[in-house]
Amino acid sequence: MSPSWTDGIALKLVNVACYLLFLGSNLYTVAAPSDIYFTGKETYLTPAPWAFLIWSLIHLLLLGTVIYQFFPGGKAVVIDGISWRLPLLAVLNAIYVNLWASKHYIVAFVFALFVSSTVTHIYYIVKKHHSPQSTPDELFVHLPFSLYHGWTTLLVVLSLFEAFGTNALEHKAGVWTKVFVFLALFFLEATAATYAFSSPEGDLPAALAITWSLFAIFASQRSSAFIHWSALAFAILSGVWVLKGAVGLFRGRSGVHLEEDLERAPLVGGSS
Repeated sequence: MSPSWTDGIALKLVNVACYLLFLGSNLYTVAAPSDIYFTGKETYLTPAPWAFLIWSLIHLLLLGTVIYQFFPGGKAVVIDGISWRLPLLAVLNAIYVNLWASKHYIVAFVFALFVSSTVTHIYYIVKKHHSPQSTPDELFVHLPFSLYHGWTTLLVVLSLFEAFGTNALEHKAGVWTKVFVFLALFFLEATAATYAFSSPEGDLPAALAITWSLFAIFASQRSSAFIHWSALAFAILSGVWVLKGAVGLFRGRSGVHLEEDLERAPLVGGSS
């Protein structure tokens, strides 16, 4: 019996409802007069506001995810694989964003850890147990959760600085502030490198999310020359890992096409 779009319909409808909640909470923070991306706590790790445009891309891709779940290929990974973790992620993310928007930074940091943990679990399931079988698999499952995983790495570090770090508008960066920011930048760059070497093809979207963030930090942090240029150095180095991931992805795809061509080739040359 062929699978029906109504299989797992309860979870599918919950995913749709939670997607709307997830998207709505972020749209509110952008559209509201007290938009946190422009008026939140300014730390020495705060990126330029355009860094948060990555939310829009993730939202658009996840819209494809909730549509793709109604198809057999999507049902296998979204409903059978990710299961209830997706609505859990949506709820946790909505709580985190609204705590962040209301400037409850310490509690927001705690929920940033919850969001990161949930994304990591989904990321592991997708990468280890559901290799992409089609273009929709890559676009609406692997791509959004790779971006999400890389992006939440930045959010956790940023939330930590917002909860416990120095306000850049009120205090000049001291020695310890510069040390901690440097270590945070190094951690982000090293995470991008980890993504790049996580497999022969690497994880290009996750590394790209971090590189995007590092360039945004460089663009924003101008009050401290040390932090400003350190961010640029780590952003460029992270860009090298992105390039490595792109080369690995290209070689991987070329290898797949070559293997397919060899499988279709005749066993005896010149045979008709």
